Amino acid sequence: MPVIGFDRVAGLAPVAVARLAPGSPVTGPAAGGAHTHDFLVLCYAHRADGRLVIDGRRWTVTDGDLFVIAPGQVVSFLDPIETTVTDGWAVWFPTDVVRPGRSGAYASWRSHPLLLPFAHGTDRAQRLRVPPSDRAGWVERFVSLDTELRARRDGHQEAALAHLTLLLVAAARLPAGVADQLRSAEEPLLAAVFDIIERRYHEPISLADVAAELALTAGHLTTVVRRRTGRTVQQWLAQRRMQQARLLLSDTDLTVATISRRSGYPDVSYFIKRFRVEHGVTPSQWRHATPGTS
Repeated sequence: MPVIGFDRVAGLAPVAVARLAPGSPVTGPAAGGAHTHDFLVLCYAHRADGRLVIDGRRWTVTDGDLFVIAPGQVVSFLDPIETTVTDGWAVWFPTDVVRPGRSGAYASWRSHPLLLPFAHGTDRAQRLRVPPSDRAGWVERFVSLDTELRARRDGHQEAALAHLTLLLVAAARLPAGVADQLRSAEEPLLAAVFDIIERRYHEPISLADVAAELALTAGHLTTVVRRRTGRTVQQWLAQRRMQQARLLLSDTDLTVATISRRSGYPDVSYFIKRFRVEHGVTPSQWRHATPGTS
């Protein structure tokens, strides 16, 4: 199962948007076959008639449907994407774009049922309906975000995140009908794994430590997590550590060595090497490319 990651570029807004329209090449997560990803997706079908599958459940796609897809969910189209959605938009972004602990709209994203991480095993509204009277406004929001990302003018990161906030707020205000609510399968083991990662990512823990805390063998844990999410425990742990490192690089003046330790890498040289592999630049270069840092 292909796992699609978000392609980050230092200095650019960590948000991507794609227009779905006749004659336009299909780009982004929808371009391939069955897949999963490690970011959040909003897919708006302004004009549509087709079918897709999310985590084994079939959905019809019609005019005004808004699909909210969380990290780790398996997505595929039963009909070609270009005929399923003949006019629409998709926007995708990493979970750490919405930073915990910040004031404003981004501070509460984890508490919203639309954006809860898949491993929490909570009810998730998978498909929402945009009323006909609101659809033109939704298109305008996507167009504004797309324009900002294409122009890349000064302050485009902040402007793009502001447009994303407006989209998330609009999605949060849409009613979720009982018929369209998807009860996620309870995943107590996955929830426990992610709880351990969140609680101990800053420690130099390994797969063996996570397995020991759960009283499981490392082999069994690896098999279950990879089968259910497409990634290993080590990969999820590394992702959480890099998320924290990026946050500290952007929001603090801490030294790279201190950030390395606080992100779970006691060896700063190894941290710099892993960061460069993941992002194509060193931690210092990432910091200098982030607006508002020096």
